Amino acid sequence: MGAAVLGVERASFYYGATRVFEGVSFALDAARTALVGENGAGKSTLLKCLTGELELNEGKVVRSRGLKLGYVPQEAPESLLPLTAREVLARALPEDGSEDWRIDVLLDEFEIPFELAERRFEALSGGWRRLFMIASAVRLAEPDLLILDEPTNHLDLSNINRLERWLAAERRLPMLIVSHDRAFLERTTTRTIFLRSDGAHAFAVPFVQARAELMARDAAEAARRKLEAREIARLEQVAQRYRQWGVLNDKFHKRAKATEKRIARIEAERTEAYAGRERRLELAEGEMDAKVALRLAGLDVCAPDGRPLYRIDRLNVAVGDRIALLGPNGAGKSMLLSALAAAYDPDQSHYDGTAAVRFNPSIRLAVFDQGMRDLPLKTSLFDYVARAEGATTVQANSLLAKAGFSHARVKGPIGDLSHGERARLIFLRLKLARPNLYLLDEPTNHLDIEGQEALEAELDEGETTCLFVSHDRHFTRAAANRFLEIRKGRLIEIEDPDAFFDAQ
Repeated sequence: MGAAVLGVERASFYYGATRVFEGVSFALDAARTALVGENGAGKSTLLKCLTGELELNEGKVVRSRGLKLGYVPQEAPESLLPLTAREVLARALPEDGSEDWRIDVLLDEFEIPFELAERRFEALSGGWRRLFMIASAVRLAEPDLLILDEPTNHLDLSNINRLERWLAAERRLPMLIVSHDRAFLERTTTRTIFLRSDGAHAFAVPFVQARAELMARDAAEAARRKLEAREIARLEQVAQRYRQWGVLNDKFHKRAKATEKRIARIEAERTEAYAGRERRLELAEGEMDAKVALRLAGLDVCAPDGRPLYRIDRLNVAVGDRIALLGPNGAGKSMLLSALAAAYDPDQSHYDGTAAVRFNPSIRLAVFDQGMRDLPLKTSLFDYVARAEGATTVQANSLLAKAGFSHARVKGPIGDLSHGERARLIFLRLKLARPNLYLLDEPTNHLDIEGQEALEAELDEGETTCLFVSHDRHFTRAAANRFLEIRKGRLIEIEDPDAFFDAQ
């Protein structure tokens, strides 16, 4: 077939009475296109409409006849979990098994260990599941156009680099990629579509340049609208004077009507200026009495099966330290955060001289778990926030409103939220405890780009103390002021993360 054609015309989708997106139009071309939007904008829903999994309420999907579409969703379908990884790959091939040899070729070419292919899919890490699904879609299924929904989720830096190499090798395959990883988008896409409440905005340039152009356009439109508002106010004063003078001279009535027509014309043609939802992502900063928040001495960090990973002889975390933990997948970054969380007990004296983990007694700890496993999905947003210790009804409503959750949505279940909105909700509740030390495990995994930047700003502006693990290179550089790398069984401090990123 010719060039792949896929897009939407004046597309709208609603869940009941709730608008997800409205009046969206765009057409994909042969480029690698990034689809970017804030949490809850409807990106994943739009992808499901493009693939036919969901049906639009209004508008239409434009699709060339015979288009073979590849699609890799955010999470592995439940039906794949009982299979082996090899069986998952085989699903992209003819059922008669005549091309099963291509699986071994793929494993060799993509440098995937052969033993991984024999494991049950559910036993693999989230990162390896994604890599197997993407490899299958890219090479075995041979689509005309590939859609990837958050492809870097669950991947460590080495596997993100591996994925970037795979995609670079498939130069002729058009793609639509939804991602919040700014560095990944810059390296893999050449065109950008922003999905917002005012529709879709396409730019034939990579994300950073596209975003600058969009912001400049928004600023210009806002400036024009401000000038128009001033002109309307001036003309209204003129019309008012004409009406007053018309009491003495009828010709001023005609001038007043002419001025009112000018006002109506300006109102009808008034510039539409985009105003994004205000969604604050705030970290509370409790006061801390001493300059040292946490001391570690003689701490052995072990894998879940008890196998030793590395030992920390001595580490002091000062108030205001924002420490990025670096290391390859499986090195034990998240295990250190888990060990610290397990050692925290606000009812104990944390300066026991014999303890491996010693917290400042004034510490109030907050932990963000990348799996968000403790979220009660059937509970309403309001109840989840209002049940936090010390929270009031007024406070809960105010915080939810500031975070961009409408009054209608706060009564609905958490399960209706996108993954990014769930992450925002967790940070909202954490704030109520007024923590002064954060342990963050992949905090940006699901946050949109605006949310990532808000989190970076919150960490940078105050004396926020945190240890975090992130595969997001941009966030790691921007948010951290100290970098600790797990290397050959030791935890060592390095000046900056770039050498580590390059080595991965």
